[in-house]
Amino acid sequence: MKKVKVSVEMFPIGESGILVEFGNNIHPDIHRKTKALTDYLDTHPFQGMIECVSAFSSVAVFYDPIKVKNLQTNYAEKGQLSYNIVKSVLQEILLSLNEFANSKPRIVEIPVCYGGEFGPDLEYVAEYNKITVDEVVKIHSSGEYLVYMIGFAPGFPYLGGMSEKISVPRRQSPRMLIPQGSVGIAGMQTGVYPIGTPGGWQLIGRTPLELFRPKESSPSLLKSGDIVKFYPISYEEYKKHKEER
Repeated sequence: MKKVKVSVEMFPIGESGILVEFGNNIHPDIHRKTKALTDYLDTHPFQGMIECVSAFSSVAVFYDPIKVKNLQTNYAEKGQLSYNIVKSVLQEILLSLNEFANSKPRIVEIPVCYGGEFGPDLEYVAEYNKITVDEVVKIHSSGEYLVYMIGFAPGFPYLGGMSEKISVPRRQSPRMLIPQGSVGIAGMQTGVYPIGTPGGWQLIGRTPLELFRPKESSPSLLKSGDIVKFYPISYEEYKKHKEER
């Protein structure tokens, strides 16, 4: 994939938020910037910061305007708006992000039982791309997928890096309920439904792993920046995984 030029713009989100935008493309270079900023703010929150939320090409930073007003900073003059103070702080942080942008990603392997009742759209994906079902499974399970963001549903990973050889449009009519663990494809992305929910992705299989565990301290199994590898399992192996949980 060709490198892209990463530019930075900032915009207010109401009275207590700021959006840091690194462009409008879905690209690993841009993702490295969003992850670097998120990682830094998670470990070095500034006074008054509440939380930060990363997306494909941006990071939303939320803060307490009153606490930010009391922030002792060299970048802000007395009487400035909270937004301008936070913007100045973030501009300074962005200058020191290189050391955070090179962290080694965590690799998470996810078993998938492809086809059958778990993958009702697998044959359609094969027909659409003029390849065999076995080729779809081989291509899908041989890729390495970057978790760009978690969203849509709790723990739902948006994964990039899928081969265009198995790309397929979303369903014209979304399903009212997609079972937990279903693995789907939409466009150039693949993902896993962590909970039962409506959805329009083409379903090719199902994993026995729980991607969203509400009782855990970190409910989402995956996080932005992880690398996901899928591997095929049989129906019997799927049942065994479920029984061992």
